[in-house]
Amino acid sequence: MTLIERLQDYLRTVRSVTGIARIGNWLFFGAIIGTVSGIGAIAFTAAIDFLREFLYETTAGVSLPTETIERTTMVFTGTEQRHWLFLLLPALGGLAAGWLVFRFAPEAEGHGTDEVIRAYHHDRARIRRRVPFVKALASAMTIGSGGSAGREGPVAQIGAGFGAFLADLLRLPEKDRRLMVLAGIGGGIGSMFRAPLGGALFATEVLYREQDFEYEGLLPAIISAIVGYSVYSLWYGWGAIFTTPRLVFHQPLHLLLYLLFGILAAGLGIVYVRVFYGMRDRFFRRLKVPRHYRPAIGGLLLGIMAYAFPPVLGTGYGWIQLALYGEIALASLIVFPFLKIIATSITVGSGGSGGVFAPSLVIGGMLGGAFGTGCTILLPDWQLEPAAFIMVGMAGFFAGIAKVPIASLIMVAEMTGSYGLLVPTMLVAAVSVLITGRTTIYEMQVANRAESPAHRGEFILSILEKMRVRSCMIPPEEHQLIRQDMLLKDLIALATRTSLHSFFLVDEARRLIGVIALDDLRRIMLEVHLGPILVAKDLAVPPPPGVSPDDSLSVALQSLVQNGLDEIPVLEGRSGRIAGLVRKKDLVVVYTQALAEEQERKVPTF
Repeated sequence: MTLIERLQDYLRTVRSVTGIARIGNWLFFGAIIGTVSGIGAIAFTAAIDFLREFLYETTAGVSLPTETIERTTMVFTGTEQRHWLFLLLPALGGLAAGWLVFRFAPEAEGHGTDEVIRAYHHDRARIRRRVPFVKALASAMTIGSGGSAGREGPVAQIGAGFGAFLADLLRLPEKDRRLMVLAGIGGGIGSMFRAPLGGALFATEVLYREQDFEYEGLLPAIISAIVGYSVYSLWYGWGAIFTTPRLVFHQPLHLLLYLLFGILAAGLGIVYVRVFYGMRDRFFRRLKVPRHYRPAIGGLLLGIMAYAFPPVLGTGYGWIQLALYGEIALASLIVFPFLKIIATSITVGSGGSGGVFAPSLVIGGMLGGAFGTGCTILLPDWQLEPAAFIMVGMAGFFAGIAKVPIASLIMVAEMTGSYGLLVPTMLVAAVSVLITGRTTIYEMQVANRAESPAHRGEFILSILEKMRVRSCMIPPEEHQLIRQDMLLKDLIALATRTSLHSFFLVDEARRLIGVIALDDLRRIMLEVHLGPILVAKDLAVPPPPGVSPDDSLSVALQSLVQNGLDEIPVLEGRSGRIAGLVRKKDLVVVYTQALAEEQERKVPTF
């Protein structure tokens, strides 16, 4: 017996007793997924670093800043060496990535996280096995060549892809496959950004536009993120990504400025999303060129921007670190967010492969730096720290456009190693989410669990379980209850005058004794010579199990489905008398109304 067969046998035994979602099983499978996610994040980071160093430091003679840059390090802008290569390198990376993606896995186009969300909701969490590999290679080419994109989409697809693969390998049911995909997202994000708790929360929160989350997946995602973070940090080192000053919120009056900044961040977030998808839909998708050439065109446009303003290249983390050091001028802080929006829209909107998390942090952080520096100049007595607005802006901006307020503030706190600004970050994140409304950078998000195809069946049964049959039953239509001695010719004449689907045979006490389906009646209608001979009792079949007025509507729905009927009888207690009927179309109407009322109760009012 092979190892896989032994695992399958073990799972069959475990599921019959406890179910896979128990802690013991998820400790095992979460650790496996986290290990692979961490290793995948290491390989992906190494590929990006290799390409960036070869293309820019070795070939172009330029040292682009990274998040590990120290305060005293000299940063070259490219003007000293082969500055003209800025025009070509992003285009070459886009050309290679475009060919790879559209040749082997078109679903790896774009920022990646959306594809995982779509697979979770609409494809039963199935991800083709080649997608993580193609996504990782294409994204490494895009980012390593200077593309303005992030790493969260690729690592999310790496982890999620392995989770789906493992679930298929072990022949697990659909629900368990979804949980393994979430574990993969948590492991990939938690390891890459050294934010295990934030990564786990991101995996469960990013699926929905509204304040809803996939609570069943939180435990698997946490376990996977812990292991992935540990594996990744063993190679790249422990601690936070950014070096930040020790900042603590202690002035309630500053909340007025943070409130104003939250409004500003939300407004820029709306602009970002509209520019991003406008660039993709109204420009690149209308180009009369093959799809695999579009990332190269985007790379060329980015190169032109980089020739004039090199900081738009790459993830931008190094420039965030320099801003935290206070080494970027106010004028650069002001223009940086807008140029980064255009650069990211060009890179990813053209079909380039890469995430939107890192660029969003840079946009929000630089906006916060510009706002905080401006407030420091205008309000010198308030003792403001521009670095505080940078850190708050990173979390608040992404919270608004991604609809992940909890995950974003925890992730940024872990990435900066500081929880001292938690209160103003919560305020900015909440304001940003409320103002941006339905605007989101992840277009595959659904509103909430009730709207997800992954949970639609659960919600139907949940809502119908709360409602009783008596609230939905109707009296039988005229002539739908017939005597068992009715002649066939009279029954045929009756059927031609009505739109009934079933006829119910009752005795003198109105007790149900049989049923005739219209389809069965049609089969014998042409046998005219039998009309005066056969009676209804000869055509009837035993009646389906009826439901009582006090049964739930979920019981009625199950009976309708199991018996293949459009209506079922409602019987009074032990007497067997027909009290009414429940029709399938009435159940649909009742469910739709109940669902609308349920959603109205969830919408906050102000």
